[in-house]
Parts: sequence; C-alpha cells; structure tokens
Amino acid sequence: MSVPVRKLNNGVEMPTFGFGVFQVPDYQEAKKAVAEALSVGYRLIDTAAAYNNEDAVGAAIKESQVKRDDVFVTSKLWVSDFTYERAKAGIDASLEKLGTDYIDLYLLHQPYGDYFGAYRALAEAQKAGKIRAIGISNFSNDQVQNLLLSAAVKPALNQIEINPWFQQTSSVDFLQKNEIVPEAWAPFAEGKHDIFKDETIAQIGAKYGKTNGQVILRWLLQRGIVVIPKSVHKSRMEENIDVFDFELSADDMAAMAKLDKQESQFFSHTDPVAIEQIFGPSLKQVQKAEKAKLNG
Repeated sequence: MSVPVRKLNNGVEMPTFGFGVFQVPDYQEAKKAVAEALSVGYRLIDTAAAYNNEDAVGAAIKESQVKRDDVFVTSKLWVSDFTYERAKAGIDASLEKLGTDYIDLYLLHQPYGDYFGAYRALAEAQKAGKIRAIGISNFSNDQVQNLLLSAAVKPALNQIEINPWFQQTSSVDFLQKNEIVPEAWAPFAEGKHDIFKDETIAQIGAKYGKTNGQVILRWLLQRGIVVIPKSVHKSRMEENIDVFDFELSADDMAAMAKLDKQESQFFSHTDPVAIEQIFGPSLKQVQKAEKAKLNG
C-alpha cells in the first residue's frame, strides 16, 4: 500500500501516515511491532528518547527488508537534555541507539526548560547532516510564535494532541498558515468517552464500510494533519492504514467538527501544577548538573 507523502518547509518529504511506539518500552515487543508495521506498509516510525525503545526501533528497521532510506524515522529529545550542550549529547545518543547515521525528523518533546538552547543544537545537527528536519512537540501557538521570532530555522512540524474530542482548530490553522505541519498524537484519545463506539462516527463509517478508527484517521488526514496511530496488533495496524480508498464528505466533516469538547483528554500543558509534577524532576536534574558545572 502506497502512503501519500508531503513536503516539509525545507523540502524534505515525509509520509502523511505513520506508526507510533509510545508506551511500548519492552524491547522485544517494540521490535516486533515495528517489524510488523513495516511489513504492512508503514514507512514513518515515530519514537522518542523518553519512550525507551529507540534501540528496538533501530534494530527492527535494520533487520527488515526495507532500505533505511525508505523509512522516515522521527525521534524526540526529552527535557532532561534541554540545554545546548546536553542536547548535542542527546542527539548523538539517539543516533547511537537507533543505529543510524541520520534521523529524518527530530523534535523537542516539550516546551519547557532551555528549549532555545536545545533547539539551537538541533539546528546545528541539521546543518551537519545528522538530522534532515527539525521540529517541536506540544508547543502552543504563542510558544511557536516565540520560537519563530527567535530561531534561525523554522520548525518543520509540531506534534500535538489532536482527536475528535480535542480538535485544536486554532492551533492547526496557525501552524498551517506558518507552513508548519501539524501531526496528531493520541488520534484516538486512547479510547476515552467510548470513541470506538461513538454513534456519530459509526454512522459516518457505515456509509463507507469503515470502522470508527478509520473514520477518525481519514478525518485527520483530510484536515492536512499527519497521523501516527499506535497498536501492537498486526490486524489493527492493517485496519488503521486502510484509509486511502474513501473520502469523507463536507457533511461528514461538519458532523465530526461538532464532536469537539475543546479540552485535552490528558492534561493541560499550561497548568503550572501539572507541569511541575510531570516535568519538574527532569528539569531539576538539568539545573543540578548546570549548578555543579558552574561550581567546578
């Protein structure tokens, strides 16, 4: 099955449909899942340093029958490496774990800490040929704008939560206006609110002989959003990627738009308490290391 590609703002082409490996830290399970995804036809694999499976992803690609140049690999730098120097080391660590000379797309995983210093390291790595394209993840519109005003290299992509319950219309519009590709993580909202049984989505799917999941993925693609659904089951991988033989009508798209609850299904990236609880420990590690460095 041939997946359409799109050009990023620096001319690099990437598939519009890929495979995510979030919450698959077991080496053998992750390796098997990526191998099966590649066999089904996926050519975009999305991982991250924080997922603890870059090594499994790299091994699966290396052992597959697919040429490295035919696989688009995305990984992400975690906040514990968000300084200029630590980011340079973090990039090299990802390259080593993946077992590759280059990464197709490398993202800053979160918008916290010294992300300006880390982003500068990404830009230099891109210039050096270690990374083909650089981007960000979970950045809000104002944070993206701040980066656009400050950085020499425009981010190619912003990976954010987008699903029927949290459609992020303003963010998607802003990114596309600025030639930054929006990419959806958690396109199924991890099943919240019985998304796979929702009647509105099911009624749309019935017209095309498609499941709720397939309708959701098609809806995202038609909005110009890259999607990276995750599954460790080959049958579901096959189902997910089977979305290029139908098209939702304008009425279908309007019906999907009405499902928006306009709130994250996980946590708010603007909530100081949530930020401290989730990312604080990692950022404090950076501060401790920097303080020790300054004190000799």
